[in-house]
Amino acid sequence: MNQAPSSSPFQPVEPDWNAIGAAELCAPPKLMDDQRLRLPTRAGDLVLSLHSQGVRLRSEPLAERDYGLLVSEPPALPLELDIGDQSSVLRGGGLEITIGHHPFSLRVCDENGRPRLGSSLDGHFERAHRLPPLARTEQGWIVSLGLTSGEPMYGLGEKWGGLNHRGQLLRSWNCDALGVNAERSYKNTPFCWSPEGWGVFVHTTSAVTHAVGYAPWSQRSYCALIENEYLDLWLLLSKPEADNKSADLLRSYSELTGFAPPPPLWSGGVILSKAYYQDAAELLGTAREVRRRGMPCDTITIDGRSWQDTRTRFAFEWCPESFPDPAAVMQELKQLNFKVCVWEYPLVSIHHPWFQAFADKGWLLKDRRTGAAWQYQWDQQAFGEVLTPLPVSGIVDFTHPDAYAFWRDAHAPLFELGVDMIKADFGEQVEDDNMLAHNGASGAELHNVYAYLYVRCVHEAAEQYSRSGAFLFTRAAWTGSQRFNSQWGGDPQADWEGMMANIRGGLSWGLSGGPFYATDVGGFYRDQRNDALYVRWAQAAVFSAHIRLHGIGAREPWSYSPEAELAVMRALTLRYQLFDYLQRCWQQACDTGVPVQRAMVLAFPQEPAAWAFENQFMFGDELLVAPCFSPQGEVQVYLPEGTWLRFDPEREYAPLAGGRVHALQLGLDEIAVFARAGTEIPLCTAVQLSAEWGSQPKIERRWQAQTAE
Repeated sequence: MNQAPSSSPFQPVEPDWNAIGAAELCAPPKLMDDQRLRLPTRAGDLVLSLHSQGVRLRSEPLAERDYGLLVSEPPALPLELDIGDQSSVLRGGGLEITIGHHPFSLRVCDENGRPRLGSSLDGHFERAHRLPPLARTEQGWIVSLGLTSGEPMYGLGEKWGGLNHRGQLLRSWNCDALGVNAERSYKNTPFCWSPEGWGVFVHTTSAVTHAVGYAPWSQRSYCALIENEYLDLWLLLSKPEADNKSADLLRSYSELTGFAPPPPLWSGGVILSKAYYQDAAELLGTAREVRRRGMPCDTITIDGRSWQDTRTRFAFEWCPESFPDPAAVMQELKQLNFKVCVWEYPLVSIHHPWFQAFADKGWLLKDRRTGAAWQYQWDQQAFGEVLTPLPVSGIVDFTHPDAYAFWRDAHAPLFELGVDMIKADFGEQVEDDNMLAHNGASGAELHNVYAYLYVRCVHEAAEQYSRSGAFLFTRAAWTGSQRFNSQWGGDPQADWEGMMANIRGGLSWGLSGGPFYATDVGGFYRDQRNDALYVRWAQAAVFSAHIRLHGIGAREPWSYSPEAELAVMRALTLRYQLFDYLQRCWQQACDTGVPVQRAMVLAFPQEPAAWAFENQFMFGDELLVAPCFSPQGEVQVYLPEGTWLRFDPEREYAPLAGGRVHALQLGLDEIAVFARAGTEIPLCTAVQLSAEWGSQPKIERRWQAQTAE
């Protein structure tokens, strides 16, 4: 997909609204066949079609390069057209679409005339449209749609602030964000939606700026600036029969871009990690201590600076100083019944022979000015005493079929040695438009989709070579990346705001079609050895799709106080007791696109009062989780309508009335989790690792939310 010119691909630029002319039809619309409508406009020919997911509007021709972001081309529905002088009416699929000619605009209604969505009506005293309904500029395409007062909008990937993006200016542009404190994020997709039952999905690899009722642009409009010469826009509409319009929109998006595959059983267990175990001795010492203390744990991670020589990485080689005998290390880890995760990234150091070998074969991104392999230089401010500086490196070009196949197959020895899981890190480094890929793409075109191509390659390696079932963690993601298992939220600051933002980032990713997510329990950087923070983070992570203890510094429970250790061990035990319930959540996510962790707007579509409580969530259908973000153990939780009981397999609590906020005071080992009266939750036998059950979790008993008669 060729990139349109832009003053900067990294920062949003407000268009000059006074200078933009709205697209107009220069000839009447015409049916190309009974399923496609041609719209000749002064901005170029557009093609409109209707599908079960909604309305598709695209330029003709489409982009030159197809990266496989859509899993299929859904069939178009039959159309009927009535042509008028100033507007035309298109009917099909239970919809009636009025197409304005001067300027081009859309108003979509159901067959009974009820409005579903439409172009922005933001006018101006001196001209008809202050924002054009549709326009093509030097920056790219502009699309503006109307919002009603107070109408919320959700999605757009992993965003750390408010889940309701109304009033925000957001950017679909993957970044190595170095934290969770700003707008920039690692996982983006240009897909957003309204609980009213409509959404927008831009099928592109380019940067997209979203002004969501953003007052400096238009407080009454959603406006997208798509920095591409091509347009492929999907206006998604929930089905009339859908009980949950929001969930139906997620299903439609997943039908277009793919559903997540079921994770292997063991991946739901605790993943222990740190940045980083210095050598084999420290790694094995930690693994032995985990088993000696009876800590529930399935997987241990060997991070990049541990198993790779930092100066020469990445080349799938074990560092001879830190891991002189990797086979012996792997053998002992297997004897201790650990699954093993290893780290990688898609760059090759200039100090490794692979750099020149790859460059000679054209397997690295090039500098379009010189034709030489691009040499990526890291911002040294990101490194310190622990995270030593990274070398100047080449970036693997996954658009080159031979490079793609080599990288995929280079994983085979790792899996043969006993590795079970890959932590596919980074993928945000394609930044300069002077970068050139084998397929002709510029850096700006490739930037977002690079993460998708990289992770797809690694996932194919896991599918082909892993003996434990394909599963990986990825940090960067774009449209369609949910097809490659789970993502984690990178690099949160180790404090209460970092914890809250990391959880919100996961909920926002879930509202964007990514059903599986994990946080860095304890925080990644600026660790203060805060007992309460570590405990509350671990307790919240129990109720996520996957759980990983990770950061700079030790994350084993006994590295904190004895009280913190006891509280976290109790929480991790509960995680394994919930495995049967977790598996059902996984399967539901794989079938529907609905995430394991569900923001209140998704879980309670008929109760708008609940939507404002964005720091709590549903874990599956039955359990409401209110994470504790207070050092003193104070929690405020909104319980929706009905009668609720605290969920705790070992303790009983009095029922609480829904439809109101409750203030709680928690002990260090207490968690604020609730179930509606009458709910039944299966509890598995408590184990230290999932393999103790065999192929399926063993249910020991069932907890019931009962009220006294």
